[in-house]
Amino acid sequence: MIETMPADDETSLWTRRTGGGPPLVLCHGGPGLWDYFDEPAALLAADFTVVQWDQRGCGRSPSPEPYSMEQNLADLHAIVRSTGTTPVAVLGHSWGGLLALRYALAHPDHVSHLVYVSGVGVDPAATWRAEYQAGLLARLGSHRPRYDELGARERSPEEDRELAVLQWTADFADPATARELAERAATPFLGVNLAYHAAMSRQTAEYVDSGAALAAAATLPVPVLIIDGVHDIRPRRSVDSLARALPKATRVSLDAGHLPWAEQPAAFAAAVRDFAHGR
Repeated sequence: MIETMPADDETSLWTRRTGGGPPLVLCHGGPGLWDYFDEPAALLAADFTVVQWDQRGCGRSPSPEPYSMEQNLADLHAIVRSTGTTPVAVLGHSWGGLLALRYALAHPDHVSHLVYVSGVGVDPAATWRAEYQAGLLARLGSHRPRYDELGARERSPEEDRELAVLQWTADFADPATARELAERAATPFLGVNLAYHAAMSRQTAEYVDSGAALAAAATLPVPVLIIDGVHDIRPRRSVDSLARALPKATRVSLDAGHLPWAEQPAAFAAAVRDFAHGR
């Protein structure tokens, strides 16, 4: 079921619910992208009522600036409350992992289980960003000249999608299927809100670089499952400090890149299902 849901300030948020069972609320990454969870939602729909949503200003939830983490947390709280169930399982991917983590810290009584997928941890970006960039450029291979060209100038909407597809090919482990999977991830392509991206990146850096994120993680009473793709170009060591700090953390590493459900769908679904159902 697709519908729009009013946030606390009456901004309309796009949501989609599939499946049946206890709620599982998904938080997409980016920041500035749209909900891209149709495939994992289908994998998990037999075991959960899967709730997808576009963050405000992103995809199908249009909203003007300003954008703030505090508003995102309030929006997620509205989504969680709309399920009519407390507590619920929450899953965040990539940057959405930090959003889900911060929500669990702010509202631990509303979160039964937290699934942290392919996040970048709580270490300052300066400790891993260069390694990530090197990995990205290496995986681009022969596509790098076109990537550099598109990134250096104004682009049409079609070229925005082409640039995204080129970048996302680096997020998959197998070069033979990377382009196909990146094309699939970019269909439909709903654009990137660059203002949202800039605002969230800045606010994330302030929170993480100050040490506040690491200190807060040590106080989280909610059980956490960390799912990693061992071939993710974002260094997995950047998540090590988070895994050590969390009082109740389990970690599962899969033979995949940044979107483990695309390359290891059965193992991904089993990990989420077994964790959230306490198996």
